[in-house]
Amino acid sequence: MRRVKLLLDPHLLRRGLLENGYEELAITGAHAVAVDLLPPIHRDPFDRILVAQAQIEGLALLTTDEIVARYPGPIRAL
Repeated sequence: MRRVKLLLDPHLLRRGLLENGYEELAITGAHAVAVDLLPPIHRDPFDRILVAQAQIEGLALLTTDEIVARYPGPIRAL
């Protein structure tokens, strides 16, 4: 799996995104419950919660992780 290395301060990135109208998405109980419904494709709990959030919220999840991209729903491999 190819990792993306950020060449900037994550605090500045977050601030810039928020200042440009992006919104943060909190993890809710509905997201946590949806994790249990996912097929056992990926073992990483953080990746699984991202997939559940995308499915519940109807948002596209962009990923370079080929395993995460196997999930059904709005998952797009880069």
